[in-house]
Amino acid sequence: QGRTVRFGIRLHTITRDTADAAWTEAARLLEAIPDELLAEQQANLRKSESEGQRRMLKLNAGDRTGLEIYPNLWAGVGLVRGGAGTALVGSHREVAALIKEYATVGFEEFVLSGYPCLEEAHWFGEGVLPLLEAESLWTPPGRTTKCLT
Repeated sequence: QGRTVRFGIRLHTITRDTADAAWTEAARLLEAIPDELLAEQQANLRKSESEGQRRMLKLNAGDRTGLEIYPNLWAGVGLVRGGAGTALVGSHREVAALIKEYATVGFEEFVLSGYPCLEEAHWFGEGVLPLLEAESLWTPPGRTTKCLT
């Protein structure tokens, strides 16, 4: 067909200056979910016919434990949210390293977000983007070449 296949991934991020601070934030988000809401959302998510949702439910098993499914990859978001339910969690360096790992295996597009949106965008923009730029994995909008300083 003359087309080139490209791959992308949709993830959340929880990144802080230290890994401990990032995991503390992940735990805080999880603790804020009432048991009743978790049970209700899990029941609703089980009604989905989506293969992706079925796989997400298998990753988190509807349980608050064992949610780090790969180093710095956390399935906690998927306990109460349909669709993208995993988050990159860790220090800025750890999150940048995991993004690099995804890029190395062929992912070219990343759709990233977090909770609360503005605050996580700040943490990511200030902490992770400079590291990705240094690795030539990201270029600021409007800049075509890396700035030498």
